[in-house]
Amino acid sequence: MIHRRSLLAAPLLSVPLLAPPRPGQAQDGFPSRPITLVVPLSAGGPADVVFRPMGNALQAEWGQPAVLDYRPGAGGTLAMDMAVRARPDGHTLAVCSNSQFSIAPFLFPMPYDNDRSYVPVVLAASAPSFVVINRAVPAATLTEFLDLARRKPDGMSFATAGVGFTSHLATELLMARAGVSMLHVPYRGGAPASQAVLTGEVQMNFMEAAFLTGLLPTGNLRALAVTSATRHPLFPDVPTVSEAGIPGFETGTYWGLVAPAATPAPVLARLRETTQRYFASAAERERLTQAGFLPIAGDTAAFDRIKAEESAKWGRLIRDRNIKVT
Repeated sequence: MIHRRSLLAAPLLSVPLLAPPRPGQAQDGFPSRPITLVVPLSAGGPADVVFRPMGNALQAEWGQPAVLDYRPGAGGTLAMDMAVRARPDGHTLAVCSNSQFSIAPFLFPMPYDNDRSYVPVVLAASAPSFVVINRAVPAATLTEFLDLARRKPDGMSFATAGVGFTSHLATELLMARAGVSMLHVPYRGGAPASQAVLTGEVQMNFMEAAFLTGLLPTGNLRALAVTSATRHPLFPDVPTVSEAGIPGFETGTYWGLVAPAATPAPVLARLRETTQRYFASAAERERLTQAGFLPIAGDTAAFDRIKAEESAKWGRLIRDRNIKVT
């Protein structure tokens, strides 16, 4: 995948030639120019891991590059608002997660209507989190850790990527279900939040596998449980939160791709067929799994179902816990 800034900065002679379209490849005129994927995060995050290889596949198949355009801020609503204002011809798509569709509407003023402004293209993958504590905490299981927290209300602290992020809401859900109270320490992103629990600045963090894989071997962390419905294939010895004593507990970050609602039906059909086929391939499923994700390759129905379920869960939690972004 080609980064927009890379196109501007690279010397002319270093830009590789694009492969010519295959016979019949662009008979419908789409795509006729580069495809822009508007990303609601800064560069280098999970969206890169999931969608940059997909962009390379689109380029190989269609003869057009895909450009990641990073627009972080306001829970992702800035990026989504930009994408929905683009010409709805399939050349501008939005990378999104449940943060934009199922959390932001309860925390931020919305400049667009999620249900009317966008239509699903593909539900690519999910990223569950692990309940991780610093090794100095005298607990070997989630039950033991929660018992400690009950005995010391607000005596334990937890790090998050910021107010309203999935790491924050997952911890709020855990506290609500377990009947404990801990001190929230928000950081500016997942990396510094992970470092905080690694160094012992805080006791606990919800950490995705991409961070855990690199940090767990240090010996300074202990993974107590994973938030997915089943155990993670990279960490089969770590029980689920449900197995560890809180039945039915499940959270994760879901990643998908959407298009402006007025995108022509033939273009949408082509986008959906290509991306769903790509994410359903054995090679891509293995790549995502090794990167810490759980592959989905979901269609429109799966996308709509997840969006509704997540909206109901997080909307209720945000109201009940009186969570606000200030």
